[in-house]
Amino acid sequence: MGRSVNLILVVAIFCMGSMVAQEENVLTKEEAIALALERNYGIKMANNDVEISENNQGILNSGYLPSVTGRAGAGYDLNNRLTEPEEGEPLDQQGIESNSYNASINLDYTLFDGLGRFYNYKSLKEQYDLSKLQARETIENTMLQLLTVYYEIARLSENVEVLIDVLETSKERVTRAQYQFDYGQSNNLAVLNARVDVNNDSVNLLQTRQQLDNTKRDLNVLVDRQIMNKDFEVDTTVTFIPKLQLEAYIDEAEANNVSLLQLDKNLAITEYDIKISKSGYLPTIDLNGSYGWNFNRSAATAFFPGSRQTTDGISGGVSLTWDLFDGGTTSVQIQNAKITHENQELQKKQVALGIRRDIANALGNYENRLYILRVQEENVATNQDNFERSQEQFNLGRITSIEFRQAQVNLLDARTSLNLAKYDAKIAELELLQLTGQLLNIEL
Repeated sequence: MGRSVNLILVVAIFCMGSMVAQEENVLTKEEAIALALERNYGIKMANNDVEISENNQGILNSGYLPSVTGRAGAGYDLNNRLTEPEEGEPLDQQGIESNSYNASINLDYTLFDGLGRFYNYKSLKEQYDLSKLQARETIENTMLQLLTVYYEIARLSENVEVLIDVLETSKERVTRAQYQFDYGQSNNLAVLNARVDVNNDSVNLLQTRQQLDNTKRDLNVLVDRQIMNKDFEVDTTVTFIPKLQLEAYIDEAEANNVSLLQLDKNLAITEYDIKISKSGYLPTIDLNGSYGWNFNRSAATAFFPGSRQTTDGISGGVSLTWDLFDGGTTSVQIQNAKITHENQELQKKQVALGIRRDIANALGNYENRLYILRVQEENVATNQDNFERSQEQFNLGRITSIEFRQAQVNLLDARTSLNLAKYDAKIAELELLQLTGQLLNIEL
């Protein structure tokens, strides 16, 4: 008896918490997605990769700009010199100093490199586009994960409301059974059975609320919010895309699927790799120029007086380099690049075939779940009618508490099954939209 009272008190506290939560701001799907786009770590890292690719495809990394270097140096010599002429006295000089200084500015520019630089620049552009598609794939996966968790919160929230209704009905049944027992209209067994059902309903409600709290924490991780923040509600509204619109998305799936678009970029990159390798057959023409300044001071010797010399001036030149034979390295690179390109073509055919299968499976799952949803809606209506009639008959004493409890359980199962079918159908639709490349283009 004491355990039953404690359970009812705990459930009452949870119910009060639910009423308070209703007054809190509802976290809409749009708000949750905006938070994920702003805070999710996986999306942040994907955006950083895009930024790196953007830097790589800029003019500063193209090889089209010249290189300018500055050089400077200084030298100091301290020597002892002994000069012994064939005739005359030897000359011994100690501490002979000489200095030299130099500075220059040098410019080097590759005028032509066999078009390798040109194709590499185009390849970097394709790699930048590829990184954006990879970021889009990360966003799509995160969005699908986020909405799956979001709708799970919505399902559990509705289940909590259903269980609260069930518990209230069970508590009313306890009160009614107690009155009947007090006035001698029934035995104590009816009261005990009613209390057992209240305890079971209380446990179910507590467990469901715990699952709800855990799922809210999962959502907080995805949007980088305070983990323990569970004082929020979600929007339980579910709408489905019209059939004709969905069929149009499916018809255009191969042109919009992010995996196939990435393979198209990889094909373009491997095509440029072939051309880059072929540039090894052509010569390289380099331009160079410099401005230099030199200063030298030398000490006097036995035969020459000391001197200072300063020179400055500009110089320039053109050089041509042509590997007439590089041992076959360029030929091997071209062959390997062509094989890689062929593998990319085969991979695209394989992936396209798999995506067509996945879309067919996803469409089948979606249609089946929509059918289950319609069946569950009819099932709820039938069980609701059966429960109301059973409740009337129970109040009139024409059916037993066991029969009434069975009608109550049947309605509970029907309502929770309807919630599951509704959100399962929505998630199936989202999975289909991701495969068609439209997940980021629809209004939720």
